[in-house]
Parts: sequence; structure tokens; C-alpha cells
Amino acid sequence: MSRTRTALLAAMALVAGATGTAIAAVPGDAGAAAVPCTVDYKVQNQWDTGFTASVTVTNNSAAKSSWALKWSYAGNQRVTSGWNAKVTQSGAAVTAANESYNGTLSTGGSATFGLQGSYSGSNAVPAAFTLDGVTCNVDSGGPTDPPDPTDPPPAGNRVDNPYSGAKVYVNPEWSAKAAAEPGGSRIANQPTGVWLDRTAAINGVNGGMGLRDHLDEALRQKGSGELVVQLVIYNLPGRDCAALASNGELGPTEIDKYKTQYIDPIKAILADSKYAALRIVTTVEIDSLPNLVTNVSPRPTATPNCDVMKANGNYVKGVGYALNKLGDVPNVYNYVDAGHHGWLGWDDNFGASAEMFKQAATAEGATVADVHGFIANTANYSALKEDHFSVGQTVAGKSVRESKWVSWNRYVDELSYAQALREKLVSLGFDSKIGMLIDTSRNGWGGANRPTGPGATTSVDTYVDGGRYDRRFNTGNWCNQKGAGLGERPKASPEPGIDAYVWMKPPGESDGASKAIDNDEGKGFDRMCDPTYTGNPRNDNNMSGALADAPISGHWFSAQFQELMRNAYPPLP
Repeated sequence: MSRTRTALLAAMALVAGATGTAIAAVPGDAGAAAVPCTVDYKVQNQWDTGFTASVTVTNNSAAKSSWALKWSYAGNQRVTSGWNAKVTQSGAAVTAANESYNGTLSTGGSATFGLQGSYSGSNAVPAAFTLDGVTCNVDSGGPTDPPDPTDPPPAGNRVDNPYSGAKVYVNPEWSAKAAAEPGGSRIANQPTGVWLDRTAAINGVNGGMGLRDHLDEALRQKGSGELVVQLVIYNLPGRDCAALASNGELGPTEIDKYKTQYIDPIKAILADSKYAALRIVTTVEIDSLPNLVTNVSPRPTATPNCDVMKANGNYVKGVGYALNKLGDVPNVYNYVDAGHHGWLGWDDNFGASAEMFKQAATAEGATVADVHGFIANTANYSALKEDHFSVGQTVAGKSVRESKWVSWNRYVDELSYAQALREKLVSLGFDSKIGMLIDTSRNGWGGANRPTGPGATTSVDTYVDGGRYDRRFNTGNWCNQKGAGLGERPKASPEPGIDAYVWMKPPGESDGASKAIDNDEGKGFDRMCDPTYTGNPRNDNNMSGALADAPISGHWFSAQFQELMRNAYPPLP
């Protein structure tokens, strides 16, 4: 059905406040040629006291070399920052003027900018806009058809917790591998993350499913209910500067390739209206930002590669760019990787890492509103909850924190760490409603060796070692760990502040090869995956605890899968 901008604005007036969107003139409308300019103002994220908006202005008049868009708010909205335009406010009146790099607006050309603001009460979309003094979104008249009741409503704001009331996507490729294992059918229907760990993964590797294939399958699985799709965004330049097993395809300086050949194509697919009904959760760049705190000079754990990535800033730029671009898609929920308690739980790591997350979340046009939450323990083994000891206890005259295992850490498990980190991040300016995810795919630590009570009180070490579920030699051990088991099954809202337990790391996919293996994926050999390795400062010079005969990272490792099922906690039926 064809109708003019005037009629369309009238039709949308009742829903604009609810949807946070002012719709621009529809291309091909009978009166569109007479509209001198159109404005598409979208509230992208909204919380109790603030919001972010994306604004696209299209010039249908003579070409411009500079421009200024103006509007007034009906409520008490106050713009606090803007990007890709100089946004100022006086009273209710707002002016957005071009930057030096986007002043040219050809006939039919568009410019997009964003803003963040505060409000109380209502947050109504502005009713009118002017471009260089000319009113936009209004034509000279014509047919005024009533709204078409069959037109779909615009997408609403993101929900507080995307996992609430939703199914989660089961990756058929992983499910088939799991089902093919003896006993694997018991967990083959569990949802796991889809890892986009190189550019080729976007279109599919070796005939496998690409991103569109997964999203199409997700629509089939969705049916009439809600469904979450979990994607791992994992291809930074100089990736995993402290772990050779998971190095990537891009060199330390190839930030432009990361942006244009990796993030931009992903964003274009996710923004396809075909997939607007899916809730798309992105885990953004695991094992990246904390390295800039813990593995750089003058720390004893420093590596030259991490020093390079801190100096060139490409981790911060890459994460910021990903958050900015993916955050523009209304049904995408960005969760930033936040390490784990055995990495960042110490006093000199915890706060500094939170600050680093804030730095990345405000880089390359991103804002804290582009972050829906954080994820802890991704692809790691730290126990969800240690029941038999706590940092506040004293045994044989010593604090539990003095034990060799805890080693002065403030946290002993992932649940306490994730909840504390959430509070810290909110104090730094992240939304008070951010939620945490915890990857429980491999942190069950069940089986015959699972303690049933505290250890002996002979010493603080016997007490902690006898009672801890996590049976690693050290919390710094991360590669294909012996004795590990499947953890809590994925579930929504399991604890305060926790959006979900997830299996972001698909169980059975290797962390890295136990010996050097030639490959075309850019993945090196890390001694932490070698079962004979005696360690380094990052794991207090303990044995690696890795399984033997492992393939390169991401490849199927049957022995590990069987071990995870054998040691699952809760146990498998």
C-alpha cells in the first residue's frame, strides 16, 4: 500500500513513544519526491535514566557541503554525548552539526550519527526535524491512506534479559558430533555458541554452515516463541597475545581488515530484517582486553606480543568498533568477555581490568549503552561455586587467602567473581541493569574425585586442597584439562545479576594441540597444551594438566568429550 509521509507520521504517532522509532518516508511512496529531507530517529537502547539513539538524515534537495539538523524534545531529555556529529542542546532544542569528514550530503545522500542522553518520565521521539531550516518528513500533500493493519510493527527496545522466556539455538553441526559419540545423545540437544573465529567462518568453512545458515536454522528452531542465538566474535588482530594455541589469522596491525572484512560483513548479515525476530547474543573477543593488564611489562607474566598490542591499541579499537557496529542492530545483545576469577580476581587486576573494559566500551564510537553485559569463564574451567571454603575463613592460624591455591585472590569461584565484577562495572558507569553470563560448559568437576566436604584442618593448604571442587594444579591452567566435567546445564536467570549459565564453548572442541601441528588457521603450539610441560609464571610453574594427543584448537577431541561427560556435575543420567 502506498501512502505519503504525512499520513505515515500520523499513523505512527501512537506507537512512536512505545517503539522508540520515528520512521522516515518510505522509498517509493507517492509523495516521497516532494519530501525535501527525511529523518530516521531510533531509540536503540533505553534504561531507567538514560538512552542511546541513532539518527539518519537523508537529503533529497540540492547537494550540501555542510549541514545542521535540529529538533526539540517534548520531555526533559538531555543529550550527554554524541558521535559522528557535533550535538549540542539549549533547553529542549537540540542541534546536530556535521563533523569535518561527513559534511557533504549529495542529493539522495545520507549521514548517520548517534547520541546518548538522560531522561526521567517519558522518552518520546521528537515530533519534528529541520535540516538547515527546512522541515523534514513533510510533503506537499496527496493521498492520505489510513495505516495498513497488516504492516508489521517496528522492532521494540531490547528486553532486559534476552534468555528470559526464550529457547536457545542448538547448533546442528555440534549436535551431530556429540550424538555420534557413545553416550553423547544425552547432551546433543544442549545449546552452544557458534564461533566466528576467522573471516572464512562467516560464509562457512570446508562446506560447513556459515552465519546465514545458522540464522536460517535458528528461525526454523524458533517457531512461534522467542529464541536466542549465541555467537562468539573472535578474530582480533594479534589475537590471544599470551596463548599461541589460539592465535588468529590477522597480524597485530591489521585492524582495518578486522573492521571491513570481518565485523562489517557480520553486522550486515545480523542487520538483515529477515532475522529481526531473533535475539542475537554476541560474546565479544574472549581472552583479549585482560591481557593488556596482566601480560604486559613490567609484569613478570609479560609477553612481547601483548606489549605490542597494548602499544598499538588495536585490541581496544577492535572491541570498541565491534561493540559500536553490532550494537547498532536492535536485536543484538553484546556481552564483553571478562576473563575469570583465577585471572582477574586479584586486587591489582580486578579494578584495572574493569577500567580497561570501560575504555574499550567507549572507543571507536561505542558507548557503554552498546554493552548489554559481560561473560565470565568463557572456554575455561573455574568452578561455579566452591562450597567448602571461603576467603573469610581462618584455618590453623592463617587466612584461606594465604593458601597456595587461593594465593591472595579475593574470589574462589566464578559466581562470586561475576557478581562482584558486575557491581564494579556499574560503579564505573555501565548500565545498572547489565547482566552477567557464566560459561559452565566445562567447570563441573564431578566424578569420583569430587570432594563431599572440607579438607583436613591440619593446615590452610590441606583444608583448601581437600575441599576444592576445581582439581587443576593451578587456576592458570587452561588447556584441555584432565578430570574436568560438564557443568550446570544452560539456564536463564539462575542467580541475582546473572542472565544465564551458558555453554559458550562447545564441549569436545579442543583448546589447542598437545604438540606442534601444521595448519592453515594461524594457530601455533602452546606448551600449556603439552602434558609434559612444567609451567611458567602465569601458572606458578605447575604442570600444565593437559590431556595428551589433542588436535589444534576448535577441532573435535573425542577423548576430551568423553572425559567431560564422565566427570559431569550435575551427573548425566
